[in-house]
Amino acid sequence: MAANRQYQEIEAELGERGFTRMVFDLGRITELLDVLGSPQRAYPSIHLTGTNGKTSTARMIDSLLRAHGLHTGRYTSPHLETVRERISLDGEPVEEERFVATYREVEPVAELLDARNDEPLTYFDMTTALAFATFADAPVDVAVIEVGLGGAEDSTNVIEAGIAVILPIGLDHTEWLGDTLTDIALAKSGIIHPGATVICAIQEPEAMEPILDRCAEVGATLLREGVDFGVAGRAVAFGGQMLTLRGLGGVYKDVFVPLHGAHQGQNASIALAAVEVLLGAGKEKALEGPLVQEGFAQTTSPGRLERVRTAPTVLVDAAHNPHGMAATVRALTEEFAFGRLIGVVAMFADKDVAGTLELLEPVLDEIVVTRNSAVRSMDPTELAAIATEYFGEDRVHIAYEMPDAIEYAVERAESDQDTALSSVGVLITGSVVTVADARKLFKR
Repeated sequence: MAANRQYQEIEAELGERGFTRMVFDLGRITELLDVLGSPQRAYPSIHLTGTNGKTSTARMIDSLLRAHGLHTGRYTSPHLETVRERISLDGEPVEEERFVATYREVEPVAELLDARNDEPLTYFDMTTALAFATFADAPVDVAVIEVGLGGAEDSTNVIEAGIAVILPIGLDHTEWLGDTLTDIALAKSGIIHPGATVICAIQEPEAMEPILDRCAEVGATLLREGVDFGVAGRAVAFGGQMLTLRGLGGVYKDVFVPLHGAHQGQNASIALAAVEVLLGAGKEKALEGPLVQEGFAQTTSPGRLERVRTAPTVLVDAAHNPHGMAATVRALTEEFAFGRLIGVVAMFADKDVAGTLELLEPVLDEIVVTRNSAVRSMDPTELAAIATEYFGEDRVHIAYEMPDAIEYAVERAESDQDTALSSVGVLITGSVVTVADARKLFKR
């Protein structure tokens, strides 16, 4: 059977496990990995958690490590187009043939465990095991692993990484992690294991307390943004930003990052610190400046204020909660000079839709609400009712299908004859799935 056909069948088999089904039990994936020979022990890992910024930071770390000559494995989620994006080798999604071969090795063990347990392994359990096995087989020098949800009970936490990265923590996934920043931080601090080094972003006090407690409990070394490392200077540049980064090993100047927003500058400082720890940089040893510059310059982060069309400019951004949208709005305000901006928004019904739209309102002239391809997508009529509370009736439009929403938004962007085409734009946002759907449309 051709690899492509086998791959499509495997995608369907994975989907049958329930793309969004959650079972917080590390026992089953631990047993699966034990039978497979504990592939996650074959390489050192950097483990990332936080509310937003995990994928962008993971991609920066990956790029920096490759600039230093290391072979990397990177595991992130969710994906935009294909599940293979979740499992990257040296910066590229794993090839279909390798994905199929690894799945066929894992599949019989997974089926055996499924038969012995009340709950089968989840979609995320399986992709996590596939990633760890792929990295061991490659082999990689280091793996960069993003949690799926939370930390302590996330399937990825079996790696017990020596380097834990904690990005800014906000309110999200409250139905699973708790209603307060303290509860959420407690869950995320579970990726801190005995003897680990923790690279921690600036946090709200109520989020920082559980992290400090966990570090003290397990004897972890804590390195904090703003104290041990950070952004020393930042300027908007064409296609991104130019940074001066204060790392653990010294100051790195003229670092171009081809991503927009102060939050991406923050992510860059955190990524640098993590790589410095892995490579042994510190007060008496810095990384080579040109390699740092090369690593950041080659960073990409699809779906994060990504331009998919010009004239008019169309940006896609995966912000899906108030914490992420606040960063997106700041970047739009600081780095883009739109005379007219129309939004296309589709969000999951279980998100803080009102809080996200309230933040988005000041930067949009009009909003077109629609649905994405996920079953959790909010009905456009309900989304419009919430949007009307913040935008007013005259600025809210409904389109029940994504292609229609984008077409109408482009028409509305171009409708103002007093605004030059070069300064009008469309922002498509609200969910990773929304971005994935839009990117597919523009690729066609």
